[in-house]
Amino acid sequence: MQPPDSARFPWNLDWNLLRTFLVVVEQRGISKAALALGLKQPTVSAALKRLETAVGKRLVVRKPNEFAVTLAGQRLYAECTSIFGTVSQLPTVLNEEVAELRGHLSIAVTSSVISSHFDDVLHRFSAAHPGVTYSFAVHESDEVESIVTLNRASFGICLLSTPPQKLDRLELYREFFGLYCGPRHRLFHAERVSTADLEGEPFVAFQTETPGGPLEAISRLRTRMKLSPQWRGVSSSLNEIRRMIMAGIGIGALPVHVAQQDVAAGRIRQVPPYTELPRISIHLISNPARRFTEAERAFLSQVQTDLSAISIEDRTYGG
Repeated sequence: MQPPDSARFPWNLDWNLLRTFLVVVEQRGISKAALALGLKQPTVSAALKRLETAVGKRLVVRKPNEFAVTLAGQRLYAECTSIFGTVSQLPTVLNEEVAELRGHLSIAVTSSVISSHFDDVLHRFSAAHPGVTYSFAVHESDEVESIVTLNRASFGICLLSTPPQKLDRLELYREFFGLYCGPRHRLFHAERVSTADLEGEPFVAFQTETPGGPLEAISRLRTRMKLSPQWRGVSSSLNEIRRMIMAGIGIGALPVHVAQQDVAAGRIRQVPPYTELPRISIHLISNPARRFTEAERAFLSQVQTDLSAISIEDRTYGG
């Protein structure tokens, strides 16, 4: 492939090709990208080929049952996310002069984030600025990180496998996970449950309990308790994990402070261990490259100020 003419490149490039490439990488394939874009597969494939010709580099390895992004493709994808984020902010830039804390906060959040401290901050901010509106959308943690990176949300609240390179993060709170069974489980009405009773028991798991995932510590706990090596149920939603536990599909992990109400109501029972439980951190993430509205800046500032006055030990639940 011939390298492009640097001087003419931005004028000759069809910028729509960058959007198509962005979706191809995010969807991990041309077929899925075509479905997401509402286009036919040959159209997306042709667009990718045109972009590769335009940049003079192979961007994606396309073989049967194989999809891989080349080094050049990875670099281009990083630039595309930045471009997309800038374009996403154009309405904010154009309307900034009339924002005056009458803007909108969009927050991407993982399921069942429960923190009295964060709720207090949210209450104080909403009471002080009644003109600000809010939307919360639930996603898996890795999706939350991607959404914030692409400037599709003001902020994100999620678990993190590793510190994100391009995002700022603030530890909102910490929580401990325990193991639970439901009323239909054979151990629920047992007078005493020992660690030996758990050996070989079926379990239900979060999708992020995989090696390297943000809930890998739960997987290690299950191994330590010698539960079955293969999950019987899996979900990205805490509420669905709770449902499967109560239905007796298997033993599952829940945040201790979230499960307390169900335990008190007799809907689930905690089983060993009761100490040395996995501790997980929940973070508020933001994109420093985002052009924040006045409302977004004020909200982030209040979160930082209010939580800095509370030690992380006091923001640790279920220990």
